[in-house]
Amino acid sequence: MNTLLEKPPLEVWGLEICANSFSSALAAEKGGANRVELCENMAEGGTTPSYAQIKLCKEKLSIQVWPIIRPRGGDFLYTDDEFELMKEDIKICKSLNCDGVVTGILLTNGKIDKKRCVELIELAKPIPVSFHRAFDMSNDLEKALDDLIELGFIRVLTSGGANNAYEGIDTIHKLVKQANGKIEIMPGAGINPHNIQEIATKTGAKNFHSSARITVKSKMEYRNQTAKMGNIEDEYQYQQTSAELVKQMVEKLI
Repeated sequence: MNTLLEKPPLEVWGLEICANSFSSALAAEKGGANRVELCENMAEGGTTPSYAQIKLCKEKLSIQVWPIIRPRGGDFLYTDDEFELMKEDIKICKSLNCDGVVTGILLTNGKIDKKRCVELIELAKPIPVSFHRAFDMSNDLEKALDDLIELGFIRVLTSGGANNAYEGIDTIHKLVKQANGKIEIMPGAGINPHNIQEIATKTGAKNFHSSARITVKSKMEYRNQTAKMGNIEDEYQYQQTSAELVKQMVEKLI
């Protein structure tokens, strides 16, 4: 198993930030990340960001922008209409010169939906496609990984099927060995400055995924205490990527 002292040159190591807004994407770049997975609705695991978010990120950022292609929260079993939405969003990402897209579709039995996935990959060309944590919800990670390699995905985000990447260290290490360089295994879920170095050492992975979020308190002086817009307990706050947390993680990989 690789150790940090034996790791390859820095350029093959990287940190992807799950950015839930243009502001988060800017913070990711400022902190030293080399790529953002752009999304919205992070409380639902991330859904496709707006046209404006994608466009502004591509215009203002120098790092890679990979929007997630996911029409809703919930499971990864999509209707025909939802699949059409995914295809249209990929066309939009191509028109905006995105560096890649992130998606994932499963069948009712928990297997990778290879038929639909290959259609999305073909539609996305020439930009590459990564598979998100729908992988962790598949019924057989080893078989699913072979399917993703066969289909041509270049990267897969995974917690090793566990609640977070730290708990899934052993499985992620096995997936890295199984992949054998044919697809990039990117640990994600719960990665932070306190555990990224250990996860890197014990899995042998070279690229990592984190939201690096902090809670931003509202500056509103007047607050309606009786009405609510959704089901979040404190609606007068929001979460955003912290450039400082990103920087701390990047420094752990140097």
